[in-house]
Amino acid sequence: MDFSPKPGCPLCSIVFEAGQTNVDTDPVQNTPATKILWRDETLTAYLEQVHPVSSQGHIIIALNLHVPSIYTLSSTDLPLLVNIRNIANRLLASLDTGEPTPTSQFHVGFINPPFKDTKIPVTDHLHCHAYIGSANLTGWWRGISYSSVAWYPVDDLIAEIRESVSNNRVKSGYTNRTAPIDNVPQAGARSGTADGRETTMPAVLPDHDVEVGV
Repeated sequence: MDFSPKPGCPLCSIVFEAGQTNVDTDPVQNTPATKILWRDETLTAYLEQVHPVSSQGHIIIALNLHVPSIYTLSSTDLPLLVNIRNIANRLLASLDTGEPTPTSQFHVGFINPPFKDTKIPVTDHLHCHAYIGSANLTGWWRGISYSSVAWYPVDDLIAEIRESVSNNRVKSGYTNRTAPIDNVPQAGARSGTADGRETTMPAVLPDHDVEVGV
C-alpha cells in the first residue's frame, strides 16, 4: 500500500515542515498552531495551540507516513502503538501546567471515523490526540468526538491487539471453558496456511523499535 504524502493534507504539510528543522535545537519553530515537540523517523508531535480541547494541554501525534486509519494497522504494528503511547505520556508530563499532573489525568487515543474533531478535520491521515484533564474547551458538538461514542483509547487498542494474538485460546486442563479470547476470530500468535505461507498482515512500519518511556 502507498503511504506517500498526499497533496493538500494538512498533517503531511506539518510533517514535512517539521522535517526541515532540528527539533532539538529549535523546538519553537513553525507557526503558532504547530509548535513541534517531537520528531523522529516515524512520528511527529506538536502542541495544538489554536484549537486545544483542554486548557491544560493538547498534543497531536501524527504518523510521518500518510496512513489512512487505525484499520490499516495489523497486529505486527503493536510496537508502533506502544511508542505512540509512551511518547504521548512523556510529552504530556513535560508540559508546564503549573503543578504536577498525575498520569491518571492523561488521555491518549484516536477519534474513530466517521467522527472527527471539527476544528482539526483530518480523517485520512492517522493521528493520535493526547490531552490533560477534561476536554473543557470543546463545546457540546465537538465534545462528542472526545466522548465514549467516538474515542478509542490507545491502551484499549493495544490490549485488544494483544488479546487477539494470544496463544491462550486453548488451555490444557480446561473443559467447557468460557473466556473472552474464545470470542476473538482467528485468535493465534500468527496466521498462515498449511504449506507454511504466512498470511499475517505485514506491519505498516516493519522492524520498528519500541521507544523506552512511561
